Amino acid sequence: MLDIKVVREDPTAVAAALKLKGYDFPVEPFLELDARRKQADIRAQSLLADRKSASKKIGELVGQGRSVDEAKAEVAELLEKIGGEINTATEEARQAQEALQAMLLATPNLPDARVPAGETEEDNQEVLTWGTPKAFDFKPLDHVDIGELSGQINAAMAGKITGSRFTVMSGAIARLHRALVQFMLNEHTAVHGYTEVYVPYMVNRESLVGTGQLPKFEEDLFHIQGDQDYFLIPTAEVPVTNMARDRIFEDQEFGELGMRYVAHTPCFRSEAGSYGRDTRGLIRQHQFEKVELVQLVRPSQSDEALESLTAHAEHILQLLNLPYRKVILCGGDLGFGAQLTYDLEVWLPGQDAYREISSCSNYGAYQARRMQARWRNPETGKPEPLHTINGSGLAVGRTLVAILENYQEAGGSVVVPEILRPYMQGLERISAEQ
Repeated sequence: MLDIKVVREDPTAVAAALKLKGYDFPVEPFLELDARRKQADIRAQSLLADRKSASKKIGELVGQGRSVDEAKAEVAELLEKIGGEINTATEEARQAQEALQAMLLATPNLPDARVPAGETEEDNQEVLTWGTPKAFDFKPLDHVDIGELSGQINAAMAGKITGSRFTVMSGAIARLHRALVQFMLNEHTAVHGYTEVYVPYMVNRESLVGTGQLPKFEEDLFHIQGDQDYFLIPTAEVPVTNMARDRIFEDQEFGELGMRYVAHTPCFRSEAGSYGRDTRGLIRQHQFEKVELVQLVRPSQSDEALESLTAHAEHILQLLNLPYRKVILCGGDLGFGAQLTYDLEVWLPGQDAYREISSCSNYGAYQARRMQARWRNPETGKPEPLHTINGSGLAVGRTLVAILENYQEAGGSVVVPEILRPYMQGLERISAEQ
């Protein structure tokens, strides 16, 4: 959530910045609501002062010749009138404040000054490329055809069990999927110092409000029916980041680099608005798995944390020798709560294109302010919003896709990357017989 002090200071500048994200901030309604809240607060404070002075009037009235009973009755009547006016003013202030809160909850984060202008992913700017796409001496298959040749990726069976955008994997491909999870977790914990956490796969409404999925994106979520207001998580970012909700951390708890967490979870998304896109294969599923990286840091470490987290995701791609490129998202493609995002796009020879495999974002204080996640600044002794950074390290299904397509051989067999073989009991090649 934006800092209301920043919005009050220059709402026109805020509106201009949000234009980069294609969002029209309602300047006039904001100013009207804020003025109404302020006026109601001032009126309530003035009335409280009136009530305090009115309670002292009994002696004055008696001195003017009223009986004690008459004076008490007159003051009681006045206090009752003032009390009613205080309640009215307080309620007006509360309603205005709630409306302001709702407005700010629906307002995206301000983009970083480095975010390029643009409306779609076509306007994202390439930062670097790594690796060289392999030149095949045959026409490379996509992962769906490879999986169907071996019989180890079966969308039809999943469709019978559940419906579209689900997949059943079996045999060596299912083992490779599991191996990727273990490999990623081991790298991020042992090499990069993340603390592994196991978190719930269901969260309450407050958690989704805290990370910015609600109230705006409820249609993208799976809401669980029952007597609890729970949702299936769209990403581990939600439960992991909410570990800091309603907490004040002392500076020494952050250590030198802040707090680093990694979690492997399934993710569930309705993919609302994506009908007709990527209906074939594992690219866009209702259920998929990710290894998610989250960093909670001091504001001064925010930029550095985004660079380090992105490098940690890149490290996985490099170890797997998967060609990729890194892009910075333009304003129109930038997420609701992010102020700066790098996308890592892996090369998929079966599609002859780079496709997103990780988004790494700096949210600044936006999520922390919604969650009331704070650290105590040792220079001031006061709590301040911490900064949150997160990204996939990596999306497991898409990494599997990239391996199947980049390591394929003529006929549909797939060479297992050497670094993954210890996780595959030494298996060197996936073929239809496995």
